[in-house]
Amino acid sequence: MYRGRFAPSPTGDLHLGSAASALVGWLVARAEGGSFILRVEDIDTPRVRPGMEAMQLDDLRWLGLDWDEGPDVGGPHGPYRQSERKHLYDRAIADLAGRGLTYFCDCSRAEIARVASAPHPGEEGPRYPGTCRARTMSDRDWKRSPAVRLFVPDRSVALEDRWQGLVREQVERSVGDFVLRRGDNVHAYQLAVVVDDLAMGITEVVRGCDLLGSAARQALLCDLLGAAPPRYAHHAMIVSPDGSRLAKRAGGATLRDQRGAGASPGAVVASLAASLGLLGEGAPTSITPRELLASFDPARLAGKKVAVATIA
Repeated sequence: MYRGRFAPSPTGDLHLGSAASALVGWLVARAEGGSFILRVEDIDTPRVRPGMEAMQLDDLRWLGLDWDEGPDVGGPHGPYRQSERKHLYDRAIADLAGRGLTYFCDCSRAEIARVASAPHPGEEGPRYPGTCRARTMSDRDWKRSPAVRLFVPDRSVALEDRWQGLVREQVERSVGDFVLRRGDNVHAYQLAVVVDDLAMGITEVVRGCDLLGSAARQALLCDLLGAAPPRYAHHAMIVSPDGSRLAKRAGGATLRDQRGAGASPGAVVASLAASLGLLGEGAPTSITPRELLASFDPARLAGKKVAVATIA
């Protein structure tokens, strides 16, 4: 059976890009006759805002979405908060470490930037140059509390994305040995999301193209953990009218902003669907997710990487 998921981080109000991912993920799961799972990615606890999880779930329900499993409804694959699943991430690290695939690293970001041969345009900074590769998980002589890095093999990772086609990446050359657990003992997003997707039986990961760069790393981690990765499906990323990335601080960019401005949930759904190309000329300006499901054609999402949001 198809199992999809939406996994927000309770660090701020849901912006329209996140709402688009939730809507598309819900549409695909319902069209496939499968399950839609809501998982809260609160692993980076210092950034979590109290009460934000409840507000995000309320906004999603206001939009007209529901889910079959989640922190508020339960389910057979819980818990559904990453902060309650840390033992699973440690178990995965222990498995990888037992096969010599991890090592401790105490390099700071500034040190990595100084010795990196080429800057990386992503949010995670330049490619890790392998400074600590000769070290092990038993070393104790550290300048600072060390992170755990994955020993990335020098081979190509290829996957077929539902909407973006063939994705091929040499992770060792593009990113290098990436972090699985930070020096402050916070598990990295790349590890936690893979462990959770595998443990929860997720068959397809639906999300925006802003996360397309993570797909190869996550597929590689699945393989190293001895499992087949889920299918990946990256829809167009919702951007501001000027083409810049949506910022939560920008007026009208969040569901909470839209609600505060008096927008109806149907109008927001119609706007998101039109931006993504799911509604054509003459389409209604207000529609519920269930009404949209009747005419939903996932093929309309193929090949598009950017979609401009209509912000009230």
